Amino acid sequence: MKENLNPFAIAQAQLDEAAEVLQLDPDMHAFLREPMREFHFTIPVRMDDGTTRTFQGFRVQYNDARGPAKGGIRFHPDETIDTVRALAAWMTWKTAVSDIPLGGGKGGVICNPREMSQDELERLSRGYMRNIARYVGITQDVPAPDVHTNPRIMAWMLDEYETITGKREPGVITGKPLELGGSAGRTPATAMGGLFTIREAAKLKGLDLNGATAAIQGYGNVGSYAHILGQKEFGIKVVAVSDEFGGIYNTNGLDCDVILDHQRKTGKVINCPGTENITNSELLELEVDILIPGAIENQLTSQNANNVKAKIVAELANGPTTPEADNILNDKGIYIIPDFLCNAGGVIVSYFEMVQNGYQYYWDESMVHDRLDRKITTAFHAVHQMSQTKNVDTRVAAYLVAVNRVAEAVRLRGWV
Repeated sequence: MKENLNPFAIAQAQLDEAAEVLQLDPDMHAFLREPMREFHFTIPVRMDDGTTRTFQGFRVQYNDARGPAKGGIRFHPDETIDTVRALAAWMTWKTAVSDIPLGGGKGGVICNPREMSQDELERLSRGYMRNIARYVGITQDVPAPDVHTNPRIMAWMLDEYETITGKREPGVITGKPLELGGSAGRTPATAMGGLFTIREAAKLKGLDLNGATAAIQGYGNVGSYAHILGQKEFGIKVVAVSDEFGGIYNTNGLDCDVILDHQRKTGKVINCPGTENITNSELLELEVDILIPGAIENQLTSQNANNVKAKIVAELANGPTTPEADNILNDKGIYIIPDFLCNAGGVIVSYFEMVQNGYQYYWDESMVHDRLDRKITTAFHAVHQMSQTKNVDTRVAAYLVAVNRVAEAVRLRGWV
């Protein structure tokens, strides 16, 4: 039977498995399988050549029983409503497993930002906010950057929101520039949080991270910071990295400063001097201690999971592993750090940003990282303990922790 690669169908199947283990009430299960709210809208944008293009936008507020919805906004040519639904669901479980008082949401626009000027991107960003302004806010839904969006885009959206409402509410957007109320440590937070979970998993596997080998698929913000911090803070030897154009490999290790300099000059990691070009597919099957899928969904499937040789798979991307691949990797004894635990560092520090905005006092980066370490390490061990207690794999365990917390909030509110 052909593998189902629809992200939302995968998210629902993962929930279904957890609901069975939890013996979740059928009415509660049905409620948690669907988004509470979603918005579809069009964004007309005046292009630089004088024409007007209409873009399709989405915002999904999956569940806000534990607090305001929280989640990023993607600008991507292949964006779909099912991808946004899945990401909003995973954000719901991510905030719950991290035990922060937020729900889950996500947004997206079908566009190719690489083909747009800065002026066009600004008009698109402001147009997006005009469509959702009445539905977001510090007590409703707090957006953030995601794929192909960044602090500059968040600044435009924040300004548009404050222009519309006539209020200063910096906490309505996270991932902002520091000058507009952003948090120190927010940019590397997802990668840093992931590395803290890798550190804990390595202890369980008896793996010394100093000198351990790693391959990183995806060399945007998250993947590049995983390389920088992994090399400089943890002593990890990264032997392969890749982006959408292909990958590079050197058995002796890749220096992050050299790779980043080459990428800045050429826009790609391939053809970096002193490296061998490889494909994304080849990267996933390298013999390394740690495999970090940090790109997009459905990269580890039934077609290639048997060939994965890593001891630890750390999912810095959302949804990189299909349920069929999960079963194969678990049977091989590979330790999976599931996505909504591994990449929770971003939303944890986004929550810290909201807290700092709320009382207008800002922490330094060392304090942010210290508090992130404590928060995500506690979450990691809660999931590991659940895995041991219930004799389930780590992804199911993460769902058990998260779904139980969300379901309890729903029950206490009397919704179901």
